[in-house]
Amino acid sequence: MMGAHVIRSGVQRYIIDLMEKGFISCIAMNGAGLIHDYEFALIGKTTESVSRYIKTGQFGLWKETGRINDIVSDAAKRNKGLGEHAGYVIENEKFQFRDISILAAGYRLNIPVTIHVSIGCDIIHEHPNCDSAAYGKTSYTDFLAFTHVLESLENGVIMNFGSAVMAPEVYLKSLSMVRNVARQESRSINKFVTLVCDLHDIPESYRDEASQSNPFYFFRPWKTMLVRTVSDGQSYYIKGKHSETIPKLWTAIQKCEKVQRE
Repeated sequence: MMGAHVIRSGVQRYIIDLMEKGFISCIAMNGAGLIHDYEFALIGKTTESVSRYIKTGQFGLWKETGRINDIVSDAAKRNKGLGEHAGYVIENEKFQFRDISILAAGYRLNIPVTIHVSIGCDIIHEHPNCDSAAYGKTSYTDFLAFTHVLESLENGVIMNFGSAVMAPEVYLKSLSMVRNVARQESRSINKFVTLVCDLHDIPESYRDEASQSNPFYFFRPWKTMLVRTVSDGQSYYIKGKHSETIPKLWTAIQKCEKVQRE
């Protein structure tokens, strides 16, 4: 699970390589992640000067990026998930820089890339061709797809890079759903590992929940992903920039592979 700044940090090739080698079974991102991935695939660049364009009411109103709304509407008509259909378009229309598109890689490799949208948070919601019902339908389809992946989380790993709200909240509800079904089937989903990578200075005792008088009590990745949901598993917190933590994760996996081969 990731915030949009992961994509802006330029680590797509590391992530796609891990997807290609079978180490990643799902990627979840927010609506801004969709936008940055799409723009990188289309023109090889992303971002704009918010401070400049907000003064004139032009922030986010780019025709090229606004086409995402049409893709979302088409996905809803086809009963497709938002991430799947965006990846389909990027791959099949042969966007010039699709080799760095996580969405296209997910479609090509048949790995779910789920988009979890918060209406009003993204620039494309400003556009007149935005269909909020289509976003709701396709994003909910992706929520169910993500939940389906969590059914196999036992003895697995779930990671959160830089998402303070979307990742812990979607994960919490999905985990509750799959644990409910598992309990009815006399199974359990309790033994797994969580990893959170972010920039906050949290104490080494992060496996204990912060007190309600501590502002970090409201840092959802801590209490949700490092404490409350992993009482029978393990949790890890790594402080660092995405441009550093993801390459280090990739390198560690390569070393493990080499040791296993030897």
